[in-house]
Amino acid sequence: MKNVVVIGAGPAGLTAALELLKTKSGFNVTVIEETDEFGGISRTVKHNGNRMDIGGHRFFSKDERIMKWWSEVMPIQGAPSYDDKKLGRSKPLSQGGPDPEKTDRVMLVRQRVSRIYYLKKFFDYPVSMKLQTFKNMGLVRTLKAGFSYLYSAVFKLKEDCLENFYINRFGRVLYSMFFEGYTEKLWGRHPRDISADWGAQRVKGLSVLAVIKDMLSKLVPNKNRVVETSLIEEYIYPKLGPGQLWETVADEVKKAGGEFILNAFVTKINSESNTVKSVVYVKDNKEHTLCADYVISSMPLKDLTIGLGSIVPENIKNIALGLPYRDYVTVGLLTHKLNLKNETNIKTLNNIVPDCWIYVQDTGVKLGRIQIYNNWSPYMVKDPDNTVWIGLEYFCDEGDDFWNMSDDECMSFACDELVKMGIISSRDDVMDTNRIKVKKAYPAYFDTYNEIDDLIEYLNGFDNLYCVGRNGQHRYNNMDHSMATAFEAVGNIISGRRDKSNIWNVNTEKEYHEEK
Repeated sequence: MKNVVVIGAGPAGLTAALELLKTKSGFNVTVIEETDEFGGISRTVKHNGNRMDIGGHRFFSKDERIMKWWSEVMPIQGAPSYDDKKLGRSKPLSQGGPDPEKTDRVMLVRQRVSRIYYLKKFFDYPVSMKLQTFKNMGLVRTLKAGFSYLYSAVFKLKEDCLENFYINRFGRVLYSMFFEGYTEKLWGRHPRDISADWGAQRVKGLSVLAVIKDMLSKLVPNKNRVVETSLIEEYIYPKLGPGQLWETVADEVKKAGGEFILNAFVTKINSESNTVKSVVYVKDNKEHTLCADYVISSMPLKDLTIGLGSIVPENIKNIALGLPYRDYVTVGLLTHKLNLKNETNIKTLNNIVPDCWIYVQDTGVKLGRIQIYNNWSPYMVKDPDNTVWIGLEYFCDEGDDFWNMSDDECMSFACDELVKMGIISSRDDVMDTNRIKVKKAYPAYFDTYNEIDDLIEYLNGFDNLYCVGRNGQHRYNNMDHSMATAFEAVGNIISGRRDKSNIWNVNTEKEYHEEK
Protein backbone atom coordinates (compact mmCIF):
# COMPACT_ATOMS: atom_id res chain seq x y z
CA MET A 1 0.00 0.00 0.00
CA LYS A 2 1.25 3.47 -0.90
CA ASN A 3 0.76 6.28 1.61
CA VAL A 4 -0.61 9.49 0.15
CA VAL A 5 -0.71 12.61 2.33
CA VAL A 6 -3.05 15.34 1.11
CA ILE A 7 -2.49 18.76 2.67
CA GLY A 8 -5.70 20.79 2.83
CA ALA A 9 -9.39 19.80 2.72
CA GLY A 10 -10.51 22.38 0.18
CA PRO A 11 -11.86 21.54 -3.30
CA ALA A 12 -8.47 20.45 -4.68
CA GLY A 13 -7.49 18.31 -1.70
CA LEU A 14 -10.86 16.62 -1.32
CA THR A 15 -11.12 15.96 -5.06
CA ALA A 16 -7.67 14.37 -5.10
CA ALA A 17 -8.45 12.22 -2.06
CA LEU A 18 -11.70 10.87 -3.48
CA GLU A 19 -10.27 10.29 -6.95
CA LEU A 20 -7.36 8.29 -5.53
CA LEU A 21 -9.66 6.15 -3.39
CA LYS A 22 -11.99 5.53 -6.33
CA THR A 23 -9.18 3.79 -8.19
CA LYS A 24 -8.97 1.06 -5.54
CA SER A 25 -5.30 0.81 -6.51
CA GLY A 26 -3.85 0.34 -3.06
CA PHE A 27 -3.56 3.87 -1.67
CA ASN A 28 -3.76 4.84 1.98
CA VAL A 29 -5.04 8.42 1.86
CA THR A 30 -4.72 10.83 4.80
CA VAL A 31 -5.95 14.42 4.56
CA ILE A 32 -4.48 16.99 6.97
CA GLU A 33 -6.62 20.08 7.49
CA GLU A 34 -5.74 23.14 9.54
CA THR A 35 -9.37 23.83 10.59
CA ASP A 36 -12.29 21.63 11.58
CA GLU A 37 -14.24 22.45 8.39
CA PHE A 38 -14.32 21.13 4.84
CA GLY A 39 -14.25 23.15 1.64
CA GLY A 40 -11.65 25.86 2.33
CA ILE A 41 -13.01 29.15 1.01
CA SER A 42 -15.76 27.09 -0.63
CA ARG A 43 -17.22 26.24 2.76
CA THR A 44 -20.61 27.33 4.08
CA VAL A 45 -20.88 29.11 7.43
CA LYS A 46 -24.02 28.56 9.53
CA HIS A 47 -25.34 31.38 11.72
CA ASN A 48 -28.66 31.46 13.58
CA GLY A 49 -30.49 29.43 10.96
CA ASN A 50 -28.98 31.32 8.01
CA ARG A 51 -26.04 30.24 5.84
CA MET A 52 -23.17 32.23 4.32
CA ASP A 53 -21.32 31.29 1.15
CA ILE A 54 -17.75 32.49 1.68
CA GLY A 55 -16.80 34.13 -1.60
CA GLY A 56 -19.80 33.09 -3.69
CA HIS A 57 -19.44 29.96 -5.84
CA ARG A 58 -21.24 29.33 -9.09
CA PHE A 59 -21.03 25.64 -9.99
CA PHE A 60 -20.32 25.85 -13.69
CA SER A 61 -17.42 24.54 -15.71
CA LYS A 62 -16.53 24.09 -19.34
CA ASP A 63 -14.76 20.90 -18.25
CA GLU A 64 -17.38 18.17 -18.69
CA ARG A 65 -15.53 15.88 -16.27
CA ILE A 66 -16.19 18.33 -13.48
CA MET A 67 -19.84 18.99 -14.32
CA LYS A 68 -20.38 15.22 -14.33
CA TRP A 69 -18.43 14.82 -11.05
CA TRP A 70 -20.52 17.44 -9.26
CA SER A 71 -23.82 15.96 -10.42
CA GLU A 72 -22.71 12.47 -9.33
CA VAL A 73 -21.96 13.73 -5.83
CA MET A 74 -25.19 15.76 -5.68
CA PRO A 75 -27.81 15.04 -8.38
CA ILE A 76 -29.51 17.94 -10.18
CA GLN A 77 -33.07 18.74 -9.08
CA GLY A 78 -35.97 16.91 -10.70
CA ALA A 79 -38.69 19.09 -9.15
CA PRO A 80 -39.05 22.85 -8.52
CA SER A 81 -37.33 24.52 -5.56
CA TYR A 82 -39.33 26.46 -2.99
CA ASP A 83 -38.99 29.86 -4.64
CA ASP A 84 -39.53 28.62 -8.21
CA LYS A 85 -42.66 26.77 -7.13
CA LYS A 86 -44.08 29.75 -5.26
CA LEU A 87 -43.27 32.25 -8.03
CA GLY A 88 -44.17 30.01 -10.95
CA ARG A 89 -40.67 30.27 -12.42
CA SER A 90 -39.68 27.64 -14.95
CA LYS A 91 -36.28 25.91 -14.76
CA PRO A 92 -34.82 22.96 -16.66
CA LEU A 93 -35.24 19.88 -14.47
CA SER A 94 -33.37 16.58 -14.47
CA GLN A 95 -35.69 13.67 -15.23
CA GLY A 96 -35.84 11.44 -12.18
CA GLY A 97 -33.79 13.92 -10.15
CA PRO A 98 -34.48 14.56 -6.45
CA ASP A 99 -37.10 16.97 -5.11
CA PRO A 100 -35.38 19.78 -3.14
CA GLU A 101 -38.50 20.13 -1.00
CA LYS A 102 -38.05 16.54 0.19
CA THR A 103 -34.29 15.97 0.33
CA ASP A 104 -31.15 17.99 0.94
CA ARG A 105 -28.66 16.16 -1.27
CA VAL A 106 -29.57 18.01 -4.45
CA MET A 107 -28.17 20.61 -6.83
CA LEU A 108 -30.48 23.49 -7.72
CA VAL A 109 -30.55 25.12 -11.17
CA ARG A 110 -30.13 28.87 -10.62
CA GLN A 111 -30.19 31.96 -12.80
CA ARG A 112 -27.02 34.03 -12.87
CA VAL A 113 -27.61 37.72 -12.26
CA SER A 114 -24.54 39.78 -11.35
CA ARG A 115 -24.59 43.53 -11.76
CA ILE A 116 -22.46 46.57 -11.07
CA TYR A 117 -23.76 49.26 -8.73
CA TYR A 118 -22.35 52.56 -9.96
CA LEU A 119 -23.72 56.12 -9.83
CA LYS A 120 -26.50 54.57 -7.69
CA LYS A 121 -27.64 52.67 -10.80
CA PHE A 122 -27.39 49.07 -11.92
CA PHE A 123 -25.22 48.05 -14.87
CA ASP A 124 -25.00 44.51 -16.20
CA TYR A 125 -21.85 42.58 -15.35
CA PRO A 126 -20.12 42.11 -17.70
CA VAL A 127 -21.19 45.49 -19.12
CA SER A 128 -23.78 44.89 -21.86
CA MET A 129 -24.73 46.86 -24.94
CA LYS A 130 -28.35 47.25 -23.82
CA LEU A 131 -30.29 50.52 -24.14
CA GLN A 132 -30.49 50.72 -20.33
CA THR A 133 -26.70 50.76 -20.13
CA PHE A 134 -26.52 53.80 -22.37
CA LYS A 135 -29.33 55.52 -20.46
CA ASN A 136 -27.48 54.95 -17.18
CA MET A 137 -24.25 56.32 -18.62
CA GLY A 138 -25.78 59.32 -20.32
CA LEU A 139 -25.10 60.56 -23.86
CA VAL A 140 -21.79 62.34 -23.23
CA ARG A 141 -20.23 59.47 -21.23
CA THR A 142 -21.47 56.93 -23.81
CA LEU A 143 -19.91 58.83 -26.70
CA LYS A 144 -16.64 59.17 -24.82
CA ALA A 145 -16.65 55.44 -24.04
CA GLY A 146 -17.35 54.55 -27.67
CA PHE A 147 -14.57 56.69 -29.11
CA SER A 148 -12.21 55.53 -26.37
CA TYR A 149 -12.88 51.90 -27.25
CA LEU A 150 -12.35 52.52 -30.99
CA TYR A 151 -9.05 54.26 -30.20
CA SER A 152 -7.90 51.33 -28.04
CA ALA A 153 -8.91 48.86 -30.76
CA VAL A 154 -6.52 50.57 -33.18
CA PHE A 155 -3.69 51.67 -30.87
CA LYS A 156 -2.93 48.68 -28.67
CA LEU A 157 -0.88 49.09 -25.53
CA LYS A 158 1.84 46.66 -24.50
CA GLU A 159 0.20 44.24 -22.06
CA ASP A 160 2.85 44.48 -19.39
CA CYS A 161 0.35 45.27 -16.62
CA LEU A 162 -3.30 44.69 -15.75
CA GLU A 163 -4.25 48.29 -16.57
CA ASN A 164 -3.15 47.94 -20.19
CA PHE A 165 -4.83 44.53 -20.43
CA TYR A 166 -8.19 46.09 -19.55
CA ILE A 167 -7.72 49.22 -21.67
CA ASN A 168 -6.98 47.11 -24.76
CA ARG A 169 -10.28 45.27 -24.34
CA PHE A 170 -12.61 48.02 -23.11
CA GLY A 171 -11.04 51.41 -23.80
CA ARG A 172 -9.77 53.83 -21.20
CA VAL A 173 -13.17 55.33 -20.31
CA LEU A 174 -14.91 52.01 -19.55
CA TYR A 175 -11.77 50.82 -17.78
CA SER A 176 -11.80 53.85 -15.47
CA MET A 177 -15.53 53.41 -14.78
CA PHE A 178 -15.79 49.68 -14.21
CA PHE A 179 -12.35 48.21 -13.53
CA GLU A 180 -9.84 50.67 -12.09
CA GLY A 181 -11.42 51.49 -8.71
CA TYR A 182 -12.77 48.00 -8.03
CA THR A 183 -9.46 46.34 -8.88
CA GLU A 184 -7.61 48.67 -6.52
CA LYS A 185 -10.12 47.83 -3.77
CA LEU A 186 -9.61 44.13 -4.36
CA TRP A 187 -5.82 44.09 -4.44
CA GLY A 188 -4.84 47.22 -2.54
CA ARG A 189 -2.64 48.08 -5.54
CA HIS A 190 -3.31 50.11 -8.68
CA PRO A 191 -3.85 47.94 -11.80
CA ARG A 192 -0.68 49.40 -13.35
CA ASP A 193 1.27 47.63 -10.57
CA ILE A 194 -0.35 44.23 -11.14
CA SER A 195 0.69 41.58 -13.67
CA ALA A 196 -1.54 41.14 -16.71
CA ASP A 197 -1.57 37.42 -15.84
CA TRP A 198 -4.48 38.05 -13.46
CA GLY A 199 -6.66 39.38 -16.26
CA ALA A 200 -5.48 36.65 -18.57
CA GLN A 201 -6.72 34.01 -16.13
CA ARG A 202 -9.95 35.67 -14.95
CA VAL A 203 -11.39 37.37 -18.04
CA LYS A 204 -9.45 35.76 -20.87
CA GLY A 205 -11.89 36.11 -23.72
CA LEU A 206 -13.97 38.93 -22.30
CA SER A 207 -13.95 42.29 -24.08
CA VAL A 208 -16.34 44.75 -25.69
CA LEU A 209 -16.03 42.71 -28.88
CA ALA A 210 -16.84 39.45 -27.05
CA VAL A 211 -19.93 41.06 -25.46
CA ILE A 212 -21.15 42.27 -28.89
CA LYS A 213 -20.51 38.85 -30.44
CA ASP A 214 -22.42 37.14 -27.63
CA MET A 215 -25.34 39.56 -28.02
CA LEU A 216 -25.53 39.04 -31.80
CA SER A 217 -25.14 35.26 -31.53
CA LYS A 218 -28.24 35.06 -29.37
CA LEU A 219 -30.23 36.46 -32.28
CA VAL A 220 -29.17 33.47 -34.39
CA PRO A 221 -29.52 30.22 -32.40
CA ASN A 222 -26.46 28.00 -32.70
CA LYS A 223 -25.97 25.07 -30.36
CA ASN A 224 -22.23 25.05 -31.13
CA ARG A 225 -21.56 28.68 -30.20
CA VAL A 226 -18.72 29.39 -27.79
CA VAL A 227 -19.75 31.20 -24.60
CA GLU A 228 -17.35 32.96 -22.25
CA THR A 229 -17.51 31.76 -18.65
CA SER A 230 -18.23 35.33 -17.54
CA LEU A 231 -21.31 35.39 -19.79
CA ILE A 232 -22.88 32.12 -18.60
CA GLU A 233 -26.47 32.78 -17.50
CA GLU A 234 -27.29 29.60 -15.59
CA TYR A 235 -25.44 27.45 -13.08
CA ILE A 236 -26.07 24.70 -10.54
CA TYR A 237 -25.76 25.18 -6.79
CA PRO A 238 -26.00 22.89 -3.75
CA LYS A 239 -29.27 23.36 -1.86
CA LEU A 240 -27.48 24.35 1.37
CA GLY A 241 -24.48 26.12 -0.12
CA PRO A 242 -21.10 25.00 -1.54
CA GLY A 243 -19.87 23.68 1.79
CA GLN A 244 -22.65 21.08 1.68
CA LEU A 245 -21.10 19.52 -1.42
CA TRP A 246 -17.63 19.39 0.11
CA GLU A 247 -18.97 17.99 3.37
CA THR A 248 -20.64 15.30 1.26
CA VAL A 249 -17.37 14.61 -0.56
CA ALA A 250 -15.59 14.31 2.80
CA ASP A 251 -18.17 11.71 3.86
CA GLU A 252 -17.50 9.78 0.64
CA VAL A 253 -13.75 9.90 1.32
CA LYS A 254 -14.33 8.43 4.79
CA LYS A 255 -16.61 5.70 3.40
CA ALA A 256 -13.89 4.78 0.89
CA GLY A 257 -11.35 4.36 3.67
CA GLY A 258 -9.71 7.79 3.72
CA GLU A 259 -8.70 9.41 7.01
CA PHE A 260 -8.90 13.05 8.12
CA ILE A 261 -6.70 14.78 10.67
CA LEU A 262 -8.45 18.06 11.51
CA ASN A 263 -7.22 21.08 13.47
CA ALA A 264 -3.70 20.09 12.45
CA PHE A 265 -1.06 22.45 11.08
CA VAL A 266 1.68 21.19 8.75
CA THR A 267 5.05 22.56 9.88
CA LYS A 268 7.65 20.56 7.99
CA ILE A 269 8.14 18.43 4.88
CA ASN A 270 11.10 16.05 5.21
CA SER A 271 12.91 14.96 2.06
CA GLU A 272 15.93 13.03 0.79
CA SER A 273 17.47 13.31 -2.68
CA ASN A 274 14.51 15.23 -4.19
CA THR A 275 11.96 12.81 -2.74
CA VAL A 276 9.57 13.74 0.06
CA LYS A 277 9.73 11.16 2.83
CA SER A 278 7.34 12.45 5.49
CA VAL A 279 5.09 15.30 6.61
CA VAL A 280 5.26 16.76 10.12
CA TYR A 281 2.18 18.36 11.64
CA VAL A 282 1.14 19.78 15.00
CA LYS A 283 -2.15 18.84 16.63
CA ASP A 284 -3.13 19.57 20.24
CA ASN A 285 0.33 21.09 20.73
CA LYS A 286 1.96 17.76 19.90
CA GLU A 287 4.16 17.08 16.91
CA HIS A 288 3.39 14.07 14.70
CA THR A 289 5.09 12.61 11.62
CA LEU A 290 3.37 10.85 8.70
CA CYS A 291 5.41 8.79 6.26
CA ALA A 292 4.51 9.59 2.65
CA ASP A 293 5.06 7.96 -0.72
CA TYR A 294 3.26 10.88 -2.36
CA VAL A 295 2.29 14.35 -1.12
CA ILE A 296 -0.46 16.42 -2.72
CA SER A 297 -0.24 19.94 -1.35
CA SER A 298 -2.83 22.71 -1.51
CA MET A 299 -1.16 24.71 1.28
CA PRO A 300 0.16 28.18 0.30
CA LEU A 301 3.39 27.99 -1.70
CA LYS A 302 5.00 30.29 0.85
CA ASP A 303 4.27 27.88 3.72
CA LEU A 304 5.20 24.81 1.68
CA THR A 305 8.59 26.27 0.82
CA ILE A 306 9.29 27.24 4.44
CA GLY A 307 8.30 23.70 5.45
CA LEU A 308 10.96 22.21 3.18
CA GLY A 309 13.53 23.78 5.47
CA SER A 310 17.18 24.65 5.02
CA ILE A 311 17.62 22.65 1.80
CA VAL A 312 15.79 25.40 -0.12
CA PRO A 313 18.21 27.75 -1.94
CA GLU A 314 18.13 31.33 -0.66
CA ASN A 315 16.88 32.83 -3.94
CA ILE A 316 13.97 30.34 -4.09
CA LYS A 317 13.07 30.99 -0.46
CA ASN A 318 13.00 34.74 -1.11
CA ILE A 319 10.62 34.29 -4.03
CA ALA A 320 8.28 32.26 -1.86
CA LEU A 321 8.46 34.66 1.08
CA GLY A 322 7.71 37.58 -1.24
CA LEU A 323 4.56 36.10 -2.76
CA PRO A 324 1.67 38.38 -1.75
CA TYR A 325 -1.88 37.55 -0.73
CA ARG A 326 -5.04 39.54 -0.18
CA ASP A 327 -7.21 38.68 2.78
CA TYR A 328 -10.93 38.95 3.07
CA VAL A 329 -13.75 39.72 5.50
CA THR A 330 -17.43 38.93 4.96
CA VAL A 331 -20.04 40.64 7.09
CA GLY A 332 -23.37 38.79 7.15
CA LEU A 333 -26.32 41.12 7.63
CA LEU A 334 -30.01 40.28 8.08
CA THR A 335 -32.74 42.80 7.32
CA HIS A 336 -36.41 42.85 6.31
CA LYS A 337 -35.72 44.67 3.03
CA LEU A 338 -33.21 46.61 0.96
CA ASN A 339 -33.79 50.04 -0.55
CA LEU A 340 -33.11 48.60 -4.00
CA LYS A 341 -36.04 48.30 -6.40
CA ASN A 342 -36.43 45.18 -8.49
CA GLU A 343 -36.89 46.78 -11.89
CA THR A 344 -36.08 43.59 -13.78
CA ASN A 345 -38.60 41.12 -15.19
CA ILE A 346 -37.29 38.40 -12.86
CA LYS A 347 -39.71 37.44 -10.09
CA THR A 348 -38.21 37.05 -6.62
CA LEU A 349 -39.50 36.29 -3.13
CA ASN A 350 -40.21 39.51 -1.24
CA ASN A 351 -39.61 41.25 -4.62
CA ILE A 352 -35.92 41.79 -3.79
CA VAL A 353 -33.40 42.51 -6.55
CA PRO A 354 -32.49 39.21 -8.29
CA ASP A 355 -28.69 39.56 -8.08
CA CYS A 356 -26.40 36.87 -6.73
CA TRP A 357 -23.57 39.41 -6.59
CA ILE A 358 -23.53 43.18 -6.77
CA TYR A 359 -20.14 44.72 -7.56
CA VAL A 360 -19.70 48.05 -5.77
CA GLN A 361 -17.72 50.44 -7.99
CA ASP A 362 -18.16 53.47 -5.71
CA THR A 363 -14.65 54.35 -4.52
CA GLY A 364 -16.18 56.40 -1.71
CA VAL A 365 -16.81 53.20 0.26
CA LYS A 366 -14.52 50.30 1.13
CA LEU A 367 -17.22 47.70 0.38
CA GLY A 368 -16.28 45.64 -2.66
CA ARG A 369 -19.17 43.27 -3.31
CA ILE A 370 -22.57 42.35 -1.94
CA GLN A 371 -23.90 38.80 -2.01
CA ILE A 372 -27.63 38.20 -1.69
CA TYR A 373 -27.86 34.69 -0.27
CA ASN A 374 -31.63 34.45 -0.91
CA ASN A 375 -30.86 34.34 -4.63
CA TRP A 376 -28.16 31.68 -4.40
CA SER A 377 -30.66 29.34 -2.73
CA PRO A 378 -33.84 30.07 -0.74
CA TYR A 379 -32.73 27.31 1.63
CA MET A 380 -29.74 29.43 2.71
CA VAL A 381 -32.17 31.76 4.51
CA LYS A 382 -34.27 30.83 7.53
CA ASP A 383 -37.20 33.05 6.44
CA PRO A 384 -36.75 33.86 2.73
CA ASP A 385 -40.28 35.26 2.43
CA ASN A 386 -39.76 38.05 4.93
CA THR A 387 -36.02 38.65 5.35
CA VAL A 388 -33.00 39.42 3.19
CA TRP A 389 -29.68 37.82 4.20
CA ILE A 390 -26.69 39.45 2.54
CA GLY A 391 -22.92 39.18 2.68
CA LEU A 392 -20.81 42.33 2.52
CA GLU A 393 -17.36 41.54 1.12
CA TYR A 394 -14.33 43.55 2.18
CA PHE A 395 -10.80 43.05 0.86
CA CYS A 396 -7.98 43.81 3.27
CA ASP A 397 -4.63 42.62 4.60
CA GLU A 398 -4.25 40.47 7.67
CA GLY A 399 -3.27 42.74 10.55
CA ASP A 400 -4.36 46.04 8.96
CA ASP A 401 -6.79 48.45 10.62
CA PHE A 402 -9.88 46.90 9.04
CA TRP A 403 -8.82 43.34 9.87
CA ASN A 404 -8.14 44.33 13.48
CA MET A 405 -11.51 45.99 14.07
CA SER A 406 -13.66 44.45 16.80
CA ASP A 407 -16.85 42.74 15.67
CA ASP A 408 -18.93 45.69 16.86
CA GLU A 409 -16.69 48.22 15.10
CA CYS A 410 -16.80 46.23 11.86
CA MET A 411 -20.60 45.82 11.97
CA SER A 412 -21.04 49.54 12.64
CA PHE A 413 -18.68 50.41 9.78
CA ALA A 414 -20.53 48.11 7.36
CA CYS A 415 -23.97 49.44 8.33
CA ASP A 416 -22.80 53.04 7.93
CA GLU A 417 -21.56 52.28 4.41
CA LEU A 418 -24.90 50.73 3.43
CA VAL A 419 -26.75 53.79 4.74
CA LYS A 420 -24.34 56.07 2.84
CA MET A 421 -25.04 54.14 -0.36
CA GLY A 422 -28.80 54.22 0.23
CA ILE A 423 -29.08 50.42 0.40
CA ILE A 424 -30.63 50.48 3.88
CA SER A 425 -32.31 53.39 5.66
CA SER A 426 -30.62 53.10 9.05
CA ARG A 427 -28.84 50.72 11.40
CA ASP A 428 -32.23 50.01 12.95
CA ASP A 429 -33.09 48.00 9.81
CA VAL A 430 -30.46 45.39 10.76
CA MET A 431 -31.72 42.44 12.79
CA ASP A 432 -28.62 40.21 12.94
CA THR A 433 -24.97 40.25 11.87
CA ASN A 434 -22.01 37.91 11.63
CA ARG A 435 -18.36 38.39 10.64
CA ILE A 436 -16.03 35.88 8.99
CA LYS A 437 -12.31 36.44 8.37
CA VAL A 438 -10.45 34.51 5.66
CA LYS A 439 -6.65 34.54 5.43
CA LYS A 440 -4.89 34.23 2.06
CA ALA A 441 -8.17 34.26 0.15
CA TYR A 442 -6.62 35.72 -2.99
CA PRO A 443 -3.11 34.90 -4.27
CA ALA A 444 -1.84 38.21 -5.67
CA TYR A 445 0.07 39.01 -8.85
CA PHE A 446 2.76 41.47 -7.85
CA ASP A 447 5.99 41.68 -5.79
CA THR A 448 7.96 38.43 -6.42
CA TYR A 449 5.19 36.88 -8.52
CA ASN A 450 7.14 37.67 -11.71
CA GLU A 451 9.79 35.18 -10.51
CA ILE A 452 7.34 32.39 -9.66
CA ASP A 453 8.46 30.18 -12.58
CA ASP A 454 11.78 29.62 -10.79
CA LEU A 455 9.94 28.52 -7.66
CA ILE A 456 7.69 26.20 -9.66
CA GLU A 457 10.70 24.61 -11.38
CA TYR A 458 12.33 24.00 -8.00
CA LEU A 459 9.22 22.40 -6.46
CA ASN A 460 8.68 20.23 -9.54
CA GLY A 461 12.12 18.77 -8.83
CA PHE A 462 10.61 16.76 -5.96
CA ASP A 463 9.41 13.63 -7.76
CA ASN A 464 6.52 12.80 -5.45
CA LEU A 465 5.30 16.32 -4.54
CA TYR A 466 2.28 17.72 -6.39
CA CYS A 467 1.02 21.31 -5.96
CA VAL A 468 -2.71 21.78 -6.57
CA GLY A 469 -5.47 24.31 -5.97
CA ARG A 470 -5.61 28.08 -5.62
CA ASN A 471 -3.03 28.65 -2.90
CA GLY A 472 -1.18 25.45 -3.76
CA GLN A 473 -0.25 27.03 -7.09
CA HIS A 474 -0.53 30.71 -6.09
CA ARG A 475 -3.00 31.17 -8.90
CA TYR A 476 -6.43 32.76 -8.80
CA ASN A 477 -8.13 29.49 -9.77
CA ASN A 478 -11.87 29.06 -9.77
CA MET A 479 -13.20 26.03 -7.93
CA ASP A 480 -13.34 23.94 -11.12
CA HIS A 481 -9.76 24.82 -12.03
CA SER A 482 -8.61 23.75 -8.56
CA MET A 483 -10.41 20.45 -9.05
CA ALA A 484 -8.84 20.01 -12.49
CA THR A 485 -5.35 20.36 -10.98
CA ALA A 486 -6.29 17.54 -8.60
CA PHE A 487 -7.47 15.34 -11.48
CA GLU A 488 -4.16 15.90 -13.27
CA ALA A 489 -2.10 15.18 -10.15
CA VAL A 490 -3.96 11.93 -9.47
CA GLY A 491 -3.55 10.93 -13.12
CA ASN A 492 0.20 11.49 -12.85
CA ILE A 493 0.46 9.41 -9.67
CA ILE A 494 -1.45 6.50 -11.18
CA SER A 495 0.38 6.58 -14.53
CA GLY A 496 3.82 7.28 -13.06
CA ARG A 497 4.20 10.43 -15.16
CA ARG A 498 7.02 12.59 -13.81
CA ASP A 499 6.47 15.68 -15.95
CA LYS A 500 4.08 17.96 -14.00
CA SER A 501 3.48 20.57 -16.70
CA ASN A 502 -0.07 19.27 -17.20
CA ILE A 503 -0.92 20.19 -13.59
CA TRP A 504 0.49 23.70 -13.88
CA ASN A 505 -1.07 24.26 -17.31
CA VAL A 506 -4.61 24.15 -15.94
CA ASN A 507 -6.12 27.65 -16.27
CA THR A 508 -3.25 28.95 -18.35
CA GLU A 509 -4.12 27.63 -21.79
CA LYS A 510 -6.58 29.92 -23.53
CA GLU A 511 -8.58 27.05 -25.00
CA TYR A 512 -9.32 25.66 -21.55
CA HIS A 513 -11.41 28.70 -20.64
CA GLU A 514 -12.95 29.63 -23.95
CA GLU A 515 -14.20 26.46 -25.55
CA LYS A 516 -16.66 23.86 -24.48
